[in-house]
Amino acid sequence: MKFTVYQDSRIGKRKSNQDRIAYCYSRDTLLMVLADGMGGHLHGEVAAEIGVQYLTHAFQREARPALRDPFVFLSQGLTNAHHAILDYAEEKQLSDVPRTTCVACIIQDSVAYWAHTGDSRLYHLRGGRVAHQTRDHSRLQLLIEQGLVMPEDRHTHPMRNRIFSCLGGTQPPQIDYSRKTPLHAGDVLALCSDGAWGPLEHADLIHFLTVPNLEQGVTRLMQHAELAGGKQCDNLSMIALRWEENYDGESLGAISTQTMPADGFSTNMGSFTLGSAHPPPTDLSDEEIEKAIQEINNAIQKFSK
Repeated sequence: MKFTVYQDSRIGKRKSNQDRIAYCYSRDTLLMVLADGMGGHLHGEVAAEIGVQYLTHAFQREARPALRDPFVFLSQGLTNAHHAILDYAEEKQLSDVPRTTCVACIIQDSVAYWAHTGDSRLYHLRGGRVAHQTRDHSRLQLLIEQGLVMPEDRHTHPMRNRIFSCLGGTQPPQIDYSRKTPLHAGDVLALCSDGAWGPLEHADLIHFLTVPNLEQGVTRLMQHAELAGGKQCDNLSMIALRWEENYDGESLGAISTQTMPADGFSTNMGSFTLGSAHPPPTDLSDEEIEKAIQEINNAIQKFSK
């Protein structure tokens, strides 16, 4: 595989960052995953952490160096992450189960497979247009599809944050899957939390993400989204990947997995750890943080084969 990938996550105007992002690749397969914790101070952040950590651990266990079936992996991974969140809530005797949206994408044999629950999105850019976009699991999206709300009112409508599917919570998640999507050289895939995509138009994505320097493009796009989000700017996160297979010449920052060993992995994750790019709330002591980390790991391990 040959690709360029860059991720960025920002706190916006919130007190803590409840978004979680990661990408991980073996010689033949790549995973990208983004989760957006839904409120509840520490607990929304924990739900997002469990979702991302579970999928990443499962990928490292099963992609040796390729997955047997990417869609089965996504289905089992998201479902088991949901149950790991429920298990965490039961052990902690929480009055309400933590929740998180999640979008994940697998690339294998130059084909992309993705799945999502909630309103974290995946965009597929090709030839200067948005070729594919996930459909939000939100009340507002249903109203727009029914013609009861105009798309341009999305940013200010009072139901814009009403989500009807997620990992965690009291109901099993609705998980939507893409078709198998063969990738062409130059295609861009972007996974975004709603804080990132909310202030943006398709033209913004195309303008910033189709530049030669993808890292620079993502950084400028996030700056634009954060500024447009204003005083109420949510956490905003993005992972963007440009597929480089069959490109003539070299691309700036491109990664090639050709020489990786069959059992090798590379992972880039913002973890729930001290010194992390996603620090936990500052009212927790070091001991409480370490305890939370251990509880997260325990919940994940119960659903790992």
